[in-house]
Amino acid sequence: MSCNAEDIRQVLPHRYPYLMIDRVLEQDKEHVIAVKNVTINEPFFQGHFPEPFQAIMPGTLILEAMAQTAAFLLGGKSELGFLARVDKARFRRKVIPGDQLILSASRLRQRDRLLQIEAEASVNNEIAATATISIIVEDKGNEAKAC
Repeated sequence: MSCNAEDIRQVLPHRYPYLMIDRVLEQDKEHVIAVKNVTINEPFFQGHFPEPFQAIMPGTLILEAMAQTAAFLLGGKSELGFLARVDKARFRRKVIPGDQLILSASRLRQRDRLLQIEAEASVNNEIAATATISIIVEDKGNEAKAC
């Protein structure tokens, strides 16, 4: 199942400039693959790093994109996830304007309200970042749309 930008806005509470997912390519209960097209127009490139240095996507925003991808493992449930912990974060490659960031999140385990995810971000089949992300799951109080 695939989600476009409008479908994503129905699921995630994030809005510009903090929405880090452009499209969900694949989704099931155990795994999600999403895309972030990184453009020079991203507001964070104004300060990270400005000329004469190379523009580089901040690692914290790559982690945020992975966490937003992981939120799709909640599916069509009436749940909202809050970032609780990031472990084993590794950055292996710069992400620069023009890159297409492929984001992958796989369910590791869930105990009560704590969901643990293995996440990866890659560009051109080269790993850019990996992390284990823990999310606290809370009830939204209404049914969210699944895409």
